[in-house]
Amino acid sequence: MTDCVIRTRGAVKTYGRLNALDGVSVNVRRGEIYGLIGDNGAGKTTLLKAIVGHIFLSQGEVSVLGSENSRSLSSARRQIGAMIEKVGCFPNLSVEKNMEYCRILKGIPDRKKTAEILEVVGLSRKAKSKCSQLSMGMKQRLGLAIALIGEPQILILDEPINGLDPSGIHEFRELLKSLNARKNITILLSSHILSELQQTATTFGFLSNGKLIEEVSAEQLAEKCADYIEISVSDAEAYAALLDKYLSDENYIVTPSGKLRLVAPKRAPEVYSRLAAQSGILVTGLEHHNRSLEDYYMHLKEGAHA
Repeated sequence: MTDCVIRTRGAVKTYGRLNALDGVSVNVRRGEIYGLIGDNGAGKTTLLKAIVGHIFLSQGEVSVLGSENSRSLSSARRQIGAMIEKVGCFPNLSVEKNMEYCRILKGIPDRKKTAEILEVVGLSRKAKSKCSQLSMGMKQRLGLAIALIGEPQILILDEPINGLDPSGIHEFRELLKSLNARKNITILLSSHILSELQQTATTFGFLSNGKLIEEVSAEQLAEKCADYIEISVSDAEAYAALLDKYLSDENYIVTPSGKLRLVAPKRAPEVYSRLAAQSGILVTGLEHHNRSLEDYYMHLKEGAHA
């Protein structure tokens, strides 16, 4: 776990009788885009606030860049750029002046940084515009620009695509990917728009009712959400031998119930039934399953609350 730039251990946050976080342990590794998935009220914002130091945990630990004690943790948090909840700006000031205010507040001496960051996030043409005149997408870009002041190693973004139209979502997604790839910035972002996170994140954490129910890489998730065909046949062993001989590029398993499951099948369903029929094997059932990320998340939640 030495490459973890953010780590929580048994994070608990209570508000009266409400457990906003209930023993959450996450591991965010350097260079990842970590997608925190959960319904509204699942605990996403509370966790992000605890990591950046906006709130204190009731129990548990937070580590940033290997720092855990209060003094070193405070220093390490200066390497975090955050956009949590609404973008904080002065509506009657220009984009440029808002950036300058934040630059001075953070003690960044180089005035050139404002123009450089506005160029990176695509706001150069809006530098003289009042923030009150910005579209939702432009305000989100401004929030990202403010978070990037000081060249942080880590970005923490809470629901950054909320309220954006499809074009805005696409542009923001590509911007995050570019920052991650070109500057090696580790990104932790939350969203309840699962299909969007699936196109962005390299690791996923699933939160429900304040609990982390799974942490999984994008590769592992792709396997779990892959299409599969489940075939029931009169002779599973003989059919498996046929697959090995004639369709050796297929990935299959034999389930405990004796069915054959073809993971991410490369052919149409009728090809598999025809293979069986040509060899005198009876197909008693064939089902094609397609599980989306939303389906997978719902399945996880049901299992966690059973």
